[in-house]
Amino acid sequence: MNKTNASTESNRVDHPVSPAWQRAACAGVLILALLGSTRADDKVFSGPQPGEKTTPFRAVELRGEGAGKERDIIAENKGAPTTLIFVHGVERSMAPLMSVLDEYGKERKDMLKTEFVFLSTDRLSSQQRLPLVAQSLRLQAAISLSVDGAEGPGNYGLNKECLLTVVVARENKVAANFPLVQPGMADAPRIIAAIAKMIGDTNPPTAEALRERRGPGGRMEPGKAMERREAAGQPKVDLPGAAPTDEKLIGLLRRFIQKSNDDATVDKVLAEVGEYVRGNDDLTKQAVGGWTRVLHLKYGTEYAQKAGQTWLEKLKK
Repeated sequence: MNKTNASTESNRVDHPVSPAWQRAACAGVLILALLGSTRADDKVFSGPQPGEKTTPFRAVELRGEGAGKERDIIAENKGAPTTLIFVHGVERSMAPLMSVLDEYGKERKDMLKTEFVFLSTDRLSSQQRLPLVAQSLRLQAAISLSVDGAEGPGNYGLNKECLLTVVVARENKVAANFPLVQPGMADAPRIIAAIAKMIGDTNPPTAEALRERRGPGGRMEPGKAMERREAAGQPKVDLPGAAPTDEKLIGLLRRFIQKSNDDATVDKVLAEVGEYVRGNDDLTKQAVGGWTRVLHLKYGTEYAQKAGQTWLEKLKK
């Protein structure tokens, strides 16, 4: 191993779940800006956007009396102010941020639900190992494992390039969304500010104060089995097309690529897009760019690929 690789490995920890996680991650092109390119200047999208609904999904409780049982987090919390923290992978550098968000959730538990939802392809191994992750980080919030594998809930449109996706919601409506490709303490102030605004906390503690109150620990010690970033070492990829910036188009694109869609749903989404962009050159250009990209990546059903390509050719004219 050369010095560069050795340095990189010293800042990371080994995958705790299974080699299948790594193989799955290497199999496809990761999504940026809702299936965008991996260029750093692109805006990243992951999960439901502000104003959208947090819809029900199922996850397995990982510890406590309910360990091993499935739960519907959204239904269970009944619209209460909630911070959903979707975890695609864990590196040492993000441990302080996770601990700070957990500490704020603990201190405001009378008015805030905090949920860590891990994503993995290997359910059995994850149920065994992830409680050790939580123990190492001294997490006190609820921790669970999505039953929908590494992609997470299909209707959430989570981006695997983001190690963390933080969704802040109240009354099942998203107030703020933070897609974090490389999470760190620098992200803590704006996330805490968004949560505080949602729950009416006019004097929230600083991120550093929360970190001090958490005290020593809350970090990944060498040798602990932790989840590794799925995209580690993968090359940058330039993709055709471009990610749309219009929020409604993003939502329509996210609906279009769902594997659960039947043919009628695909046709309905395409009709909605056509109606929405009609007469607007900018929106039409965004739609062409977005559908060019997802069709290149072969997302969605087989029918969506065929119908989408035909529709796209007509839209270009």
